[in-house]
Amino acid sequence: MKSIHNRTLLSLLLVVCACAYAMPVLSWGQEGHRIIAKIAYDNLTRRARRAVDQTLGDHGIIYWANWPDEIKSDTIYTESIRDGWHYQDFPPGLTDAEVADALVHYPAEGGNLYRALDSIKSEIINHKSETNPHTLRFLIHLSGDRYCPMHMAHMDDKGGNAVKMKWFGRDTNLHSVWDEKLISSQGYSYTEYADMLERAYADRKREIEQASDADLLIYSYHITEEIYRYQQTWDGNSWHYVYRWHEPMEFQLYIAGIRLAKVLNEIYK
Repeated sequence: MKSIHNRTLLSLLLVVCACAYAMPVLSWGQEGHRIIAKIAYDNLTRRARRAVDQTLGDHGIIYWANWPDEIKSDTIYTESIRDGWHYQDFPPGLTDAEVADALVHYPAEGGNLYRALDSIKSEIINHKSETNPHTLRFLIHLSGDRYCPMHMAHMDDKGGNAVKMKWFGRDTNLHSVWDEKLISSQGYSYTEYADMLERAYADRKREIEQASDADLLIYSYHITEEIYRYQQTWDGNSWHYVYRWHEPMEFQLYIAGIRLAKVLNEIYK
């Protein structure tokens, strides 16, 4: 069984091709990924939850949600960083059709998030009875990355990393604000945040489940472009930034959790 897992992981690594740049980025930060995983876990079917728990351990979907970020300092799966599994950046000014096309015809540069996700999902479907825990951990984590606005940001500023900001008097950048600072500004634990979002957006759950991947990608792209437009006129007031953007950020977290549950429920139906 170990040799089968090694072969299947190797085939996944070979499928994902190199992108134009690589950089050490996090997505949503640790709390954000746990929020997404908790929402997903709460919305799994019994069969899917049992399968995920058997592979990752009880509640392992939450405990391992940050593992693909944590191994960035290790020699394991260095391809995930070099080849840009965690993001797919876009240039500004794309049409909706051009954005949606990235899900089918993977862009030649700016990351390999959608290519990696499709490959990982196929890998799990084809080997459900002996899923490699590493593969499932990547699916869980990258499914959260997919809905982080700064993981589909502009290539020329390295996904917002080169956009410098002051956050309550401290130097930071746009990417970091969206990874973790907006989330931490609310002061919730990940369980409190997940529970709050599930109550707040319960009436949107079916809509999110039924939406197409393309529609949700286009929606996320519009948010990203709006963030950049806001940045051009922002007066540096961090409190106003939180007021303006915490709800769009929270909805993206909820979408990510519900869509991860949808993927896992379909895999383990």
